[in-house]
Amino acid sequence: MFLPIDAKFPVEDYQRLLDAQEQGDIALASEAGKALENRIKAEAKSIADKYIDPPQSTDFALIFLPFEGLFAEVLRRPGLWETLQREYKVIVTGPTTITALLNSLQMGFQTLAIEKRSSDVWKVLGSVKSEFSKFGDVLEKTQKNCKKRVIRFIKLRREHELSNVTYAP
Repeated sequence: MFLPIDAKFPVEDYQRLLDAQEQGDIALASEAGKALENRIKAEAKSIADKYIDPPQSTDFALIFLPFEGLFAEVLRRPGLWETLQREYKVIVTGPTTITALLNSLQMGFQTLAIEKRSSDVWKVLGSVKSEFSKFGDVLEKTQKNCKKRVIRFIKLRREHELSNVTYAP
């Protein structure tokens, strides 16, 4: 199973936003911010359409934004982060969060693998228990058969010994 990760660099949109903010142009900053949001949404949709393909992949993907400021801007935008997760199943990561997120996912996948293996072990143990029970039944029948044979052997031996007894006058 693959974990889709794609890096995106919407530097132009982010730079326009920064320039508008530096100039103090609220209308231009709002317009640039909206353009950045639309670009991020489009990139998330593209990632979802291209890479999310269960069971070959996870049912979610990661979008890596390589600049901390860009990552922070996406998180700062009201509802954008949630929209990307809800509508596109894409999780936004940045330089400081990707390592922690990947480590968490790895631990989660390992836990799932262990749970699956333990489930398989319980199934095998159930089969072993069933087979051991059958073996116990066969062993019990064999033991009863052996007891019958031993008893029969002892009886035959006694009969043979009694038939070989000679009486002296």
